[in-house]
Amino acid sequence: MNLSIGLLGCGTVGQGVVQLTDLRAHLIQELTGLRPVIRKVLVRDIDKPRAVSASTFSYTTNAQDIIGDNEIQIVIEVIGGVETARELIIQSLQSGKHVVTANKDLMALHGPEILEIAQENNVEILYEASVGGAIPLIKPLKDSLSANEITELKGIINGTTNYILTQMTATGADFAAALREAQDLGYAEANPTSDVAGLDAARKLTILASLAFYTKVRLDEVAVQGIESITAADVKFAAELGTVIKLLAVGTDKDGALSLAVRPTLIPRQHPLAQVSNSFNALYVKGDAAGELMFYGRGAGSLPTASAVMGDVIALMRDIRMGVSGRTAQMYMPHKRVDASTATPLRHYIRLTVTDQPGVFAEIAAGFAAANISMETVVQRQQKDVADIVIVTHPVSPAQLQGALSQLQQLPSVKQIHNVLPVEPDAG
Repeated sequence: MNLSIGLLGCGTVGQGVVQLTDLRAHLIQELTGLRPVIRKVLVRDIDKPRAVSASTFSYTTNAQDIIGDNEIQIVIEVIGGVETARELIIQSLQSGKHVVTANKDLMALHGPEILEIAQENNVEILYEASVGGAIPLIKPLKDSLSANEITELKGIINGTTNYILTQMTATGADFAAALREAQDLGYAEANPTSDVAGLDAARKLTILASLAFYTKVRLDEVAVQGIESITAADVKFAAELGTVIKLLAVGTDKDGALSLAVRPTLIPRQHPLAQVSNSFNALYVKGDAAGELMFYGRGAGSLPTASAVMGDVIALMRDIRMGVSGRTAQMYMPHKRVDASTATPLRHYIRLTVTDQPGVFAEIAAGFAAANISMETVVQRQQKDVADIVIVTHPVSPAQLQGALSQLQQLPSVKQIHNVLPVEPDAG
């Protein structure tokens, strides 16, 4: 027995969905008792050359050909963007169709609304592919680990920035050169702002934190710092300190108060997250019953993302076969406040340029002492008339750190504070 599917979008991921559906149709039929068949595919240009052949389906430029087709039971959305995708998904749900989406932007901004509409219409919306590509993250947080109180998430969840930082570490290249290489290889978009500014990772953290901490998290509650300010000098200093720089998404729940941030972070080389290279992603999860877990794999790409999409499709097909619906219903989620002051105190890396003259370091040390901060490590590099100084502090609270920076900014000898980055503790 065939089950008809409509596909919204046939770009990189959409073509991967078509390929994987054709490749695994027989196996899926054995697993579910139903054979998935893509019947109609929404595209902007029917005549555009594509790597897949329309053997079982027809192309259309009218979404209503899919939404209004009563034989289609599952709609897969891979067009991206927010408003058009939101409108089409809502219409699909209201038409009684189950939906699978890979749209992180949509779920980060409108997830609660979309889930509520699915519940009202007694249909499902699944979104495993919205975070982490092929890595299963949504289902473990939503189902497998639901008996846990999860207190911490830490992840490298943007492949573009991870590739750039990996290349800067391996070759000594500056940020601009590493970005150009990532663009040439297709790891970075022509306009890479969403990735390098940390916005993509923040959207993914919004989704993950909502599930892990059992609350509604807004995107604007995530503190975001991108990697644009990271230089070859920072990467070199990090290596001297036995660390690597990664764009880390961090969420913690401490007694019902959340801390949420995306930021470049120095990670000790022996830490498992430091080994996550190039475009790979990883997520570390800490639960009270399960302990410490780490998920690792390819975070993007045509077939990896299609793998997650089809996993959701198979789950829906099983439900349809068994006559089950409504498992993704919105449950009551208590409000939890976001308070950065609850974040675990961390060591911090501070790189600054100062005038090279006697007494300067004594002034800096006095400023740290006034903020009640002690220094763990100091590295100094002389240049003409100036010196680069890197200070690694002992663990400090956000308030202490801000006090020290205010002290430094008032010193005439401090020419520039280049970067202030947290330093992760050693694993275990």
